[in-house]
Amino acid sequence: MRGVLGRHADRIYAIFRIVVGFLFMCHGLQKMFGVLGGEKVASLASVPGLAGIIELVCGFLVMIGLFASWAAFIASGTMAVAYFMAHQGQGTLPIQNGGELAVVYCFAFLYIAARGAGPWSVARSAGKPGYE
Repeated sequence: MRGVLGRHADRIYAIFRIVVGFLFMCHGLQKMFGVLGGEKVASLASVPGLAGIIELVCGFLVMIGLFASWAAFIASGTMAVAYFMAHQGQGTLPIQNGGELAVVYCFAFLYIAARGAGPWSVARSAGKPGYE
C-alpha cells in the first residue's frame, strides 16, 4: 500500500489537516454562535466559552495552515483537559465514557503539532516556514 499511497503522503496529510481543523472549527461555531445544530454558551467567561474560543480560533488556524503547530498543540491540550474533566469520571475506557472523540482529536492535533502545516498551507505559500 505504501507504494500506491506513499507518493501522495504530503497531499493526504494536507487534506487530513484541513478536515480536522474544519471539523474542530465547527465545534467552536456551535458553542460561540449556536449554529450547526449547537447551543450557544451562556458566557464566554466560562470553561465552555473558553473551549469555544479555542476550538474556533485553533481550528481555523490549523485548517488554513498558519501557526498550525502552535494552534494544534493548544487544541491537543484542550482536548486532553476536556477528556479528563468531562469523560474520565464516567468510565475507564473512552468507548465507555463517551470520550473517544476528545481522545482522537487530542492525538490528531498532537500529530499535526509535530508535523507542522505542510503543503497547501498559508505558511507554505507565503514562504514562511516559521509560521507553520
